[in-house]
Amino acid sequence: MSLTPPFTGTAIDRASELRADRGEIGRLLEHPRAAVLGASADSVLIAGGEQPRLLRRPLAGNVNPHQPILLGLENGEPLFAADLDDPEAANQIAETGAGRLMTLREAGMLLGQEESGLAAYLVALLNWHRRHRFCANCGAQTRVTEAGLSRRCPACRRTHFPRTDPVVIMLVDDGQGNLLLGRRIGWAGGRFSILAGYIAPGETPEEAVVREVHEESGVSVHSPRYVTSQPWPFPASLMLGYEASAERSKALADPVPQPGEMVEVRWFSLEQVREATRSSDGQGVAGAATARLQLPGEVSIARMLIDAWVTRGGRRLDL
Repeated sequence: MSLTPPFTGTAIDRASELRADRGEIGRLLEHPRAAVLGASADSVLIAGGEQPRLLRRPLAGNVNPHQPILLGLENGEPLFAADLDDPEAANQIAETGAGRLMTLREAGMLLGQEESGLAAYLVALLNWHRRHRFCANCGAQTRVTEAGLSRRCPACRRTHFPRTDPVVIMLVDDGQGNLLLGRRIGWAGGRFSILAGYIAPGETPEEAVVREVHEESGVSVHSPRYVTSQPWPFPASLMLGYEASAERSKALADPVPQPGEMVEVRWFSLEQVREATRSSDGQGVAGAATARLQLPGEVSIARMLIDAWVTRGGRRLDL
């Protein structure tokens, strides 16, 4: 099965070499086919039609010409971003044509590969700008520079760049057709996913896999193997997908959830997980659990790794 997750594959030219040239950005703002894409903190504007795509509206008046946020060039034509959480921008977008707001998770399943990647880029970049209106060094108000690729503080002259937090997310099996799943605090009963955690300073992704699994479940794993990755703009993470092996013993047969973070960590059999994947709403019987097993949504790398494991019949990935 394909291991290409949603939110990847955008083909837009990010035009890095043009961004320092104010004259060039001015020309792009006046391009007759310049367009703008609108997004809120967690939603994007979608156009209708047989092939759903992000709504592209004429640029005129829809972005601040003094602090434009350029996404890049699409077939040589500039695409800019407009923050729909800004009332002025939202009103301007609404006046230029209809579109429907859709959450990014919904859009990730509806849009094609390139469009879903563009949607993730759009939301992640706008969210970064929302959170960095003020300088983290001195507190002064920052300004958009490099046409949206950075922000500059006029007071202390610090330049701030978009950051992405690396996160490992790992499918752990025991070599006997059982999968380790956890339920976090605040999740509904029956909702489980594979384990995940941020990479610590001075740590490799492989070391983070071993540490996070042990911290969250008490289970020791070995031989972490990288599989694939996914941008996850909620708000700004890069999910590094791994598989790892755990040799179960009597002492480690029952995982121990991490206090303050995990409510429950359990081994689920291949049949239990397969049954959950068969249901259209992602739910199935969870064995002795009173609630039904609900797996992550299909837009996530977590679900993709789980589905791949089920397709292989619960066998470990052979890389």
